[in-house]
Amino acid sequence: MLARRKIVAVLPGLGLALGVTAVALGAEALQERLLGGRCVDGLVIAILAGTLIHTLMGLAPRFVAGVQFASKTILEIAVVLLGGTISAAALAQSGIELIAAVAVVVLLALTASYLVGRWLGLDERLATLVACGNSICGNSAIMATAPVIEAPAEDVAASIAFTAALGIVVVLLLPLAFGALGLTQWQYGVVAGLSVYAVPQVLAATGPVGVMSTQVGTLVKLMRVLMLGPVVLFVGLRHGRKEAVRPSFSLLLPWFITGFLLMMAARSLGLLPEATLQPLQAASSQLTLVSMAALGLSVDLRSVLSSGGRVLAAGFISILVLLGLALATALMLQAG
Repeated sequence: MLARRKIVAVLPGLGLALGVTAVALGAEALQERLLGGRCVDGLVIAILAGTLIHTLMGLAPRFVAGVQFASKTILEIAVVLLGGTISAAALAQSGIELIAAVAVVVLLALTASYLVGRWLGLDERLATLVACGNSICGNSAIMATAPVIEAPAEDVAASIAFTAALGIVVVLLLPLAFGALGLTQWQYGVVAGLSVYAVPQVLAATGPVGVMSTQVGTLVKLMRVLMLGPVVLFVGLRHGRKEAVRPSFSLLLPWFITGFLLMMAARSLGLLPEATLQPLQAASSQLTLVSMAALGLSVDLRSVLSSGGRVLAAGFISILVLLGLALATALMLQAG
């Protein structure tokens, strides 16, 4: 009975996300027919349409559960399926240099973001939340760090607001860098993996560019997420909170990352036949599109703007620093 109620609660919001997805697919088809190609990718259309609907019309309570399900769970499933398209050979080819580069970029970005926040007048806890959210994995890093430093609820809300706004901006604008800077798909994947906030959003940012960029971007992003545990431990010790509430293991290592790694292992061991490659890629792509529609539906630009100019300014400057570090890393690694 309880499971049935949960399913029923999810249906309205999921239906709304599917409706926005249909609009995005229709817009893609219309572009193909009238222009002979796509000027704006369906992922971008889905995010913009969802955000516009929420900002102008609001989101009724009956839609919230389904939108949250589509923007989180469905997108996590998409990430797991993507793991089945990547072999361990791809990770091995990246080499120890890339792993070391990810660690260095995270540490530099953390330091720079924290200093920017303090320079703009944010208190120590809020600056720490913004730095962790920007440098590692957005909301997940913020939620993992908050109890360790005893951050007040208003600081958590403000820092999450900036990840909602800037995360979508990065997903929408980053693909433009692919053509403007003449990056290879591998380089673009590294940039996306190092700069996009959430693992699932990497799929949205790299999907319009190509399969290789999606695979590389996801691998790099997973390396970055695995920095969360050590960083949270360091932050806790720095704040003198050895006895502070510890974030759960599932928050430090989400289930979908484990699923991604298991699927990648299955591909590497030959347990997934070659015939499954295309269906897995297609399923991951379509689920991502639905989730991007839901992601847009979860953002109200009015509430983001009310979160505070200094927080948004700190986030904006920090993401520019992170993008610069990511681009420099991609160019140096490729040159090497």
